[in-house]
Amino acid sequence: MRILMTGAAGKVGTLMRPRLARDGRTLRLSDLVPPEPGPGEEAVTADVADEAAMAAAMKGVDAVIHLGGQSRERPWADIVHANINGTQVLLEAARREGVRQVVLMGSHHAAGFHTRPAGGADLPDYAFPRPDTYYGVSKVVMEALGSLYHDRFGMNVTVIRLGTCNEASGDTRGLATWISPDDCARLLEAALVAPGYHVVWGVSDNRRRWWSLDEARAIGYVPRDDSEAYAARVVAEQGEPDLGEPLHDRAGGVFTLNELGGVW
Repeated sequence: MRILMTGAAGKVGTLMRPRLARDGRTLRLSDLVPPEPGPGEEAVTADVADEAAMAAAMKGVDAVIHLGGQSRERPWADIVHANINGTQVLLEAARREGVRQVVLMGSHHAAGFHTRPAGGADLPDYAFPRPDTYYGVSKVVMEALGSLYHDRFGMNVTVIRLGTCNEASGDTRGLATWISPDDCARLLEAALVAPGYHVVWGVSDNRRRWWSLDEARAIGYVPRDDSEAYAARVVAEQGEPDLGEPLHDRAGGVFTLNELGGVW
């Protein structure tokens, strides 16, 4: 099995590469400056918005994990080029190559202005888009493009509304939004074989989470990690979070407060 991974030189790609390595599997690493390939890997240089480059990168591919594009807020033109045009170019290249399985790395910032539901309920998997930034808007478009390519062409597409993927939860907000790299890899493995179209929250089974795991579990995700393992240290350093503040009450946290279209 050959899997194309765009944005492979980024933080999430770097964390996922060793965790997705398998006998009989080749990871094709794509980026503007791709990382040096290791065993079971090959590298290609490509801009996701470059049709010719993506067509070449897609040759002989069985599945795609799309991590590429701008990963934070930027001016509108930059977001459109990398995240909106880039996603459409990638999906069209996959369609033409006959790729049936695509995982799109979306973001919780597609729903960033949602607040904690009352009564301790979880925010649903398909919570209506409420983007917090131009970056968030691009992830809403990503979800729509994934739906379009599923309905029109029968492509199996899972969009992950990714939370905070780090080796450890480093702040109080992350105690709710964290997904461990191991759980992220487990979710990707489930998405790589899931039929149909899905939007799932990318989060570990944290005691303090407030995003639903129902849809992720329905496609076979079995989370094993919990940010509570880091809670004592984080709370001792930063104090208990004020759940009424935007940082903790809104899905997008500080993204709902920073300058729209800024570089941060």
